[in-house]
Amino acid sequence: MSILQDVDVIVKNAIRAASPDEAVKRAIKRLSNQNGKTVLVAVGKAAWQMAATAYEALGNRVSEGIVVTKHGYAQGPIGPLAIVEAGHPVPDENSYAAADQAIELVEPLNEQDLVLFLVSGGGSALFEKTLISEEENKEITRQLLACGANIAEINTLRKRLSAVKGGKFAKICAPAKIFSIVLSDVVGDSLDMIASGPAYPDASTCEQALAIVKKYNLTLSQKALELLRVETPKVLEGVETHITGSVRELCVSAERTCRELGYESLILTDRLCCEAKEAGGFLASIARFHAESSRSLAFIAGGETIVRLTGNGLGGRNQEIALSAALGISGVRDCAVFSVGSDGTDGPTDAAGAVCTGESAKKLEKLGVDICQTLRDNDSYNALKKIGALIFTGPTGTNVNDLSCVLIKR
Repeated sequence: MSILQDVDVIVKNAIRAASPDEAVKRAIKRLSNQNGKTVLVAVGKAAWQMAATAYEALGNRVSEGIVVTKHGYAQGPIGPLAIVEAGHPVPDENSYAAADQAIELVEPLNEQDLVLFLVSGGGSALFEKTLISEEENKEITRQLLACGANIAEINTLRKRLSAVKGGKFAKICAPAKIFSIVLSDVVGDSLDMIASGPAYPDASTCEQALAIVKKYNLTLSQKALELLRVETPKVLEGVETHITGSVRELCVSAERTCRELGYESLILTDRLCCEAKEAGGFLASIARFHAESSRSLAFIAGGETIVRLTGNGLGGRNQEIALSAALGISGVRDCAVFSVGSDGTDGPTDAAGAVCTGESAKKLEKLGVDICQTLRDNDSYNALKKIGALIFTGPTGTNVNDLSCVLIKR
C-alpha cells in the first residue's frame, strides 16, 4: 500500500477503537435498579451514539430524556428521547432551548429517581443556560477562541457565566441521583473540565477566572465580571461518575495499526497542548531527523492544540498542523504528517483534518500558495483543498481529542 493508504487505515482503525459503544455498555452494568423513574440526558458531540447505546442496553427502564448534539450529528430517533441539534463551538438558540428542556425534565424528580447523564466534548456550547445575555455569551466565546486560550481556561470562565456548568446541573437534578458516564476530550481527563463539568465539583477558582481575563485582555460587562467572583460548587452529593474513554485509547490503537502495517512505532505523548503551528513544526523536525532511516517509522501524538487567530480564513487546528509540517518535510521521500480530530470535524470545517507529504509544499508553491502567509491568514482549509490533502470522515460518534502522526515508509 502507499503511505496515503496507510494513513487512511490508521485513521479509520483509531477512530473505530475510540467509539464509546463498548465503554458505555461496561459502565451501565454498574447501574443498580431504581425504584423511581430514569431520565436520560446526553450532551456533546458523541451524545447521539452514547444515548443510542445506553437506550439499547436499558430499553424501557428509560422513561424519557433528551439528546443534545452538534448540527448534523444526530442519526435518527432513539425511543422516547427528544433529539436536539445545536451550535458548536458557539452556542445558538437550540443550545439554550435544550438546556431549558433538560431542566424541565429533571426539576420535578425526587430522591427515588435517577438521571442517567451522558457527557462528551462539545457539551459546553451545545448545552447552555447563560447568566448573561446570549449576545455577550457568544462574544466572550468568540474572544476566547480567537485569543488562543486553552480548553481549561475557556471552561473556567464558562462555568461561572452559566446556570448549568461547573456542577450546577447536578444541583438542579437534586434530590434525584445522577449516574454520569463521561467520554473525555480534555488532556489529562479532568472531569470538571469536560463539557465544563455540569455534574462534577469544580476545581477552578474565582482568582483563576479573573486572571484569565487579565491574561488575554478580554472585554466583559460588569455583570459578567461580578459572576466570575461567585464561587462554584466544590462538593456534590448523590453523583456517581465513570470516565469511559480518552485520547490514550486513540493513540494506542494508532500504534497497534502502525505496527501491523510494518512501522516501528512510538507514542510520543497523549498530552500535546501547544499551538498547532508549533506542533506541526515539531513533528516535521522529527521526520527530518529520521529522513535517512532504512526502516519504516511511526511517531504518534495525541492531545489538543490551539490556534491563535490572526486572519479571517477557514481552517482548524489539525489542518494547521499538517500545513505547517509541509514546509519542514519538503523533499523528504516517502514521508507524511497527518492530524485528525476524532469527532470528524476540525474547527468550523467539514474536514476532520489533513495529511501532507514531502511533495505537498512544492505542489502548493506551483499553485501560487504561500504557506507562511496562509498560516497567518488561518486559511489552511482552502490551501489544502487545492491539493487534495484534506481528510474527511464525517461525524464519527466519538470525541476524544486529536491524533497526529509522522510516517516514514521504507
